[in-house]
Amino acid sequence: MSQNSDTWLAFVVSLPSAAATVRMRIWRAVKSLGCVPLRDGVYLLPAQVEQATQLQTLADDTVHDGGTAWMLRVHAQDMAEQAAYRALFDRAEEYVPWLEELTQSRQLLPTLSAAELQRLHRRHARTYEAIRKIDFFPGEALIRADAQWRDFTNAVESIQSPGEPQASAGRIARRDRMQYQGRLWATRRHLWVDRVASAWLIQRFIDPSARFMWLDSPSECPLDALGFDFDGATFSHMGNLVTFEVLLTSFGLDSDRGLQRLGVMVHALDVGGTTTPEAGGFESILSGARKRWPDDDALLADVSGVLDSLHAHFSSNRKT
Repeated sequence: MSQNSDTWLAFVVSLPSAAATVRMRIWRAVKSLGCVPLRDGVYLLPAQVEQATQLQTLADDTVHDGGTAWMLRVHAQDMAEQAAYRALFDRAEEYVPWLEELTQSRQLLPTLSAAELQRLHRRHARTYEAIRKIDFFPGEALIRADAQWRDFTNAVESIQSPGEPQASAGRIARRDRMQYQGRLWATRRHLWVDRVASAWLIQRFIDPSARFMWLDSPSECPLDALGFDFDGATFSHMGNLVTFEVLLTSFGLDSDRGLQRLGVMVHALDVGGTTTPEAGGFESILSGARKRWPDDDALLADVSGVLDSLHAHFSSNRKT
């Protein structure tokens, strides 16, 4: 949004005194949209933010519930008034409890299981995103919060997947599957989401005769092996894509609807972002499989059936 805009929306709402439940729902809604209260029943929002369009829906809901609602366009009269309005939207204090909780959680990381680490990371990510979404005039508070969040995310990744690859830049070259048959493929042991899904993809769609080697360290990768999901590997993170997605693109599998949606799930579980309803279930199954199968060959065999089923599910035209 334009930082110089002097246009604001005043949302004025009135409800019957007996409508306590509706009043609470409206209050929660305006708070989630980032409105600030000017007085009881009067809220302010920058007119240019995307949440402004949702105020009309909220106004309609208010009328439907027996109340009245108005949306008034307000213009700051001068720079001083504009600065006063903007100051109302200072979110610095809203980052404080989240940052305190993040610090406490950081101390617990070494004691948590892989699934618990992912759940904790996603919970903090949701809270952070909710604050960022309504931080309409970001400043130093966001810069500090972003630095803390990067540190926390890196700490989770270093525990979850020692040697987790860093994304490289460049163009993903198309490859001929026929040139990659009966090969030795290698990745880091103790498979987690991206590695187990990539190994399944290789075995099912790229190289049915693939042999796998699970490495204690990427430095142990044989020269004749095709490495994946570690720094310096033939196939690893590139740009904003995780290894599973890079393999899809490399071997021309990215037009497969089921594999595309699997890629969304793997991406979200590995590095965050938009997810699918099935992600949490797959993560729990994989976490349980790791407890049952300390051997990665057995783990891959067990989880491959789950990925087969998810691929069939995602390939369906039925909405999920």
